[in-house]
Amino acid sequence: MLKGKSVLEPMDLTVEEMEDLFETADDIIADPEKYAHIADGKIMGTLFYEPSTRTRLSFTSAMLRLGGSVMGFSDAASSSVSKGESIADTIRTVGCFADVIVMRHPKEGAPRVAAEHSYVPVINAGDGGHQHPSQTLTDLMTIREYKGRLNNLTIGLCGDLMFGRTVHSLIKALSRCENITLKLISPEELVVPPYIRKSIIEKNGMQYEEVRHMEDVLPELDVLYMTRVQKERFFNEDDYVRLKDSFILDGNKMKLAKDDMIIMHPLPRVNEIATEVDEDPRAHYFDQVRLGMYVRMALVMKILGLEA
Repeated sequence: MLKGKSVLEPMDLTVEEMEDLFETADDIIADPEKYAHIADGKIMGTLFYEPSTRTRLSFTSAMLRLGGSVMGFSDAASSSVSKGESIADTIRTVGCFADVIVMRHPKEGAPRVAAEHSYVPVINAGDGGHQHPSQTLTDLMTIREYKGRLNNLTIGLCGDLMFGRTVHSLIKALSRCENITLKLISPEELVVPPYIRKSIIEKNGMQYEEVRHMEDVLPELDVLYMTRVQKERFFNEDDYVRLKDSFILDGNKMKLAKDDMIIMHPLPRVNEIATEVDEDPRAHYFDQVRLGMYVRMALVMKILGLEA
């Protein structure tokens, strides 16, 4: 049971709880009116200490579509944080007003500190390069929707694999699925961190391969999960210029992919997916956004103990 439970990383949810969330999200999609007033009188607090478009608006839309209300801040500078208020004091204060708190913070572990001091459940909406569990639910639901399964898949993770919290969370969740092969596509400067490789991938016996060019593995992939290669992560701009085009998906590269491969991206996109790919029926990154709202509706419902 998720009622009253904080969700700080994907492993806070059992496989059974995740499947229940996906089934609930499916039911919401099929009959949204049934859920339109289920959260009447409930309030969500959104504490976003760093910028967000999709995650913040997705949670906001999710709560409003359930009939609840939302309060909070999207810029810590507009709150008492600017006066030096601690996370513990902010969370205790907001917990006096809200029934559930959604929090994003640039420091890894900050939501866990918040949950330890909170009167109400806390949902981690991203902490530094660490975890992003609701995005992972979004990702898994998208794979489930368009591939029909979460097992027996070859998945390419491409771009910034060192600092990408969405990638780290997704790898954690996939480690519990059967027969998953990972193709880790990145420049040497942005490979998956050793702790992810050793304590999750290798410890769980997942098959994986580190790759420098997506063309080398595109024909094998069932799923391609793109992320942004960030110029600011490179110490040498020449290395960035030399490598960046290897991680841009365009129409020519798509000719190498399976007809039923799906393309995903947590967004925002910069230039790593050419806009011409948007019209390809295999592109599902905007479907991903839509599904994310429904699975967050399910998550908030379950945490608040609400049933239709």
